[in-house]
Amino acid sequence: MSWLVSLLVLSALIFFHELGHYVAARLMGVYVEVFSIGFGKKMVSFRKWGTEWSISMIPLGGYVKMKGQDDSDPTKISFDEDSYNAKTPMQRIFILLAGPAANFILAFILYFTIALGGPQILSPVIGTVVKDSPAFIAGLETNDTIRSINGIEITTWKEMAKIIEHSNGSLNFTIERDGFLEVKNLTPKISQSTNIFNEVIDKKMIGIGSAGVSHTLELNPSETISYAMEQTIFASTIIFTSLEKLITGDVPAKELGGVISIVKLTSDATDAGWMSVLFFAALISVNLGVLNLLPIPALDGGHIMFNIYEFITKRAPSEAILIKLTIIGWVMLFSLMGLGLFNDINRLMG
Repeated sequence: MSWLVSLLVLSALIFFHELGHYVAARLMGVYVEVFSIGFGKKMVSFRKWGTEWSISMIPLGGYVKMKGQDDSDPTKISFDEDSYNAKTPMQRIFILLAGPAANFILAFILYFTIALGGPQILSPVIGTVVKDSPAFIAGLETNDTIRSINGIEITTWKEMAKIIEHSNGSLNFTIERDGFLEVKNLTPKISQSTNIFNEVIDKKMIGIGSAGVSHTLELNPSETISYAMEQTIFASTIIFTSLEKLITGDVPAKELGGVISIVKLTSDATDAGWMSVLFFAALISVNLGVLNLLPIPALDGGHIMFNIYEFITKRAPSEAILIKLTIIGWVMLFSLMGLGLFNDINRLMG
């Protein structure tokens, strides 16, 4: 059942992306011939509003086929009034950006829904204390709850970690222990740690670990919107940074995952509850938005680059260049998909 949910989630995210293209195309007066979720043999198909809507056998993406645009053959163009090619470069860029934008909007909606449902967040309760660390020397103990640092109220583990990381000099901790408040003075020291990309970094720490205690984050209406916006921006930043590190080699290529990883992780999230599914769906939605903005000819970002070139030079790229770049784009795209699939299989085989 969880695998079915994961496929439905992935299909819904793809649908929303393509819906962005579809709506923008119709707004610009472009005739949309086909709206498909998946590739290959059509399993379900019907016509509505002049468009053929279909679900295909291979659920690895989707597409909106507009009149005058064919990624498999860039020479198939039309200059009819209702064709993609008859529109200005700016109108085409609007259509192309609508897909990724839809993914970012969907991510915001999902994070907003999570905020309304009361997301769980780590409480500032100490679990482990490293021997001879600043916390150990100051007398912090397991199950101590940190209430404030230098007079600033602390409600989450994240708030506490941020203050410690950006501190200068000593800090006054007010802790709660067995129902009583105590004040502890300590000075963070720079130690080695690993970040979310598994890189070794130096950061200021005091030598404590979380007890894993969490509480419901209660947000008012304005805080709910802020939470959704912050989470969307944070997820986007993480994806962009991950791509940068993958390109520069800071993150090894073996860390790249494919559709199997996405389905498996979504399945795991399903087992953990609906809140986890929403969190992961929002992250994948941002991922789809970011990846489609890459300047690869087979993706939205590549087509955007073509249109920017036409807008600046006042002429479209030559047919020969379009064909060569499109072939290169498809090779790059299938190579990345193949690498992700190879890594997925390796992980499954241990």
